[in-house]
Amino acid sequence: MPKSRSKRHQYQEPPAPRPKPSANWVAPVFVSLLAFGLVYLLLFYAHLLPWGDQEGLGNYNLLIGFVPLVAGLLLATRWR
Repeated sequence: MPKSRSKRHQYQEPPAPRPKPSANWVAPVFVSLLAFGLVYLLLFYAHLLPWGDQEGLGNYNLLIGFVPLVAGLLLATRWR
């Protein structure tokens, strides 16, 4: 008995597209943001910032340190 035409060739899915590489600026920017945030927080906790006293920016220094850290982490997830 002859085989039906539909059974001869099985469907083969096309290969998944490869993700595009990230732009050249992504890696230096996320490394810079991570380094800036880390250094700023370390200087704040070591009381080496000239404006780090409680009368100045106070705990906004934590915000100034953590925002670049979070931005660097978000950019790091986009890096390929």
